[in-house]
Amino acid sequence: MKQILDNARRMVIPSTRLQQEKTKVANLALGLVREQTSRYQEIVDVEFGGSYSKGTWLPDKADIDIFIKFEKSISEERFIELAKKIGFDSLKKFHPYVRYSDHPYVEAKIHGTKVNVVPCYDIEKGQWKSAADRSPFHTQFMLESLTSVMRDEVRLLKVFLKTVRIYGAEIAKQGFSGYVVEVLIWNYGTFENVIKAFANLKPNQILGNASKKFDTVVVIMDPIDNTRNLAAAISIENVGKFVLACRSFLKKSSMSFFKPKMSSKISKKDLENVLVVTFNFKPRSPDIIWGQIKRAANSLATQMQIEEFNVLRKSAVTDEKTEAALFFLLQSTKIAELYIREGPDFYSETDSSMFITKNVKKSRIMWVNTNGRIHALQKRNQNDARLFLQDLLKNHLDKTGIPKGLKPDLKKGFKIFSASKVTSKFIKEALTELVTTDNAMFSST
Repeated sequence: MKQILDNARRMVIPSTRLQQEKTKVANLALGLVREQTSRYQEIVDVEFGGSYSKGTWLPDKADIDIFIKFEKSISEERFIELAKKIGFDSLKKFHPYVRYSDHPYVEAKIHGTKVNVVPCYDIEKGQWKSAADRSPFHTQFMLESLTSVMRDEVRLLKVFLKTVRIYGAEIAKQGFSGYVVEVLIWNYGTFENVIKAFANLKPNQILGNASKKFDTVVVIMDPIDNTRNLAAAISIENVGKFVLACRSFLKKSSMSFFKPKMSSKISKKDLENVLVVTFNFKPRSPDIIWGQIKRAANSLATQMQIEEFNVLRKSAVTDEKTEAALFFLLQSTKIAELYIREGPDFYSETDSSMFITKNVKKSRIMWVNTNGRIHALQKRNQNDARLFLQDLLKNHLDKTGIPKGLKPDLKKGFKIFSASKVTSKFIKEALTELVTTDNAMFSST
């Protein structure tokens, strides 16, 4: 394992030349922001944050986060308005755009590097007014707590998580954030210790000092806020993937855990029971559209389950521009035309009479089964999952449970088809993950 980790470390540490290039971009962006903030008395300070400031950034991903610290007395309306104005004015040469988290912030690309201009309040520790208020405290804590060796261990763990496809706290991923990775290394000291700890993870294991009980599969406490569980944003699926990947790595260490995976090939047979719903949407924040399509997939899966279509897996994907897709892996896209509707037992005269009156005319046959309950054999309204979804979305959209914000998009049109007919590249990539096994996690060797 030692040789594997030594080789991986060399791969994840940015070269001196790359560090110099990023420093130039960072200083350019900081200067532009400071030039704008100097015009407003409400601004207390401007400073770097995120992985760049902590020295834990990766060679292929080095976003520059610049935090504008506002006086805590400023109104939320002014806070948002002024933050966006400063962001756009300072980055106007680089085609800035708005992104959303707890509050909107401005992003742009400078020479291939993303620069985020994020507002926060200048407050005392613990007196949080916005989600970003903790970030300067996170930066200071990690600068004081992580050694240079530990910073490289952070990089190593980040790449491992990226390879397993569970790195990133955004709603699209619901994985491990960069700060969570830093907290894990701060707690365990090394990459290897983190891997060993999660390979033996216990249910509801707590990492850190919790001031209250949290109902998550693992609890990772924020070292600067003992009321905040960092693992709340990580899905149980991604915790499970990490545990299995850690066990596999300990069984058989390999550089494949630190290199991008080649897309697996899938046959039409793998896709024959997968239905795809595609539609276009009006542009909106990536976090918003991801949240909407994930809820839509859950809602439609529930509707299919009610009609006894067995949904084995579901997923959703978007290009974050105009197109989205929902996926449903079914046990079968078609089910039996006939089904049994179970009624009450014959002892209850009122209940059995009501059941018979309501069902006798639409039943093929009715009988009393060996448990004394009345059964009716009836024909389903629909036994084809594709046609069921088609009717549901076209004629009963308001009863689907789909988020309100998506309904206007779906009313303009949608397509439902077998996954074997997919041609879009980004949809194919998402389908691959849905119908293939990740050998890094599920290995017998």
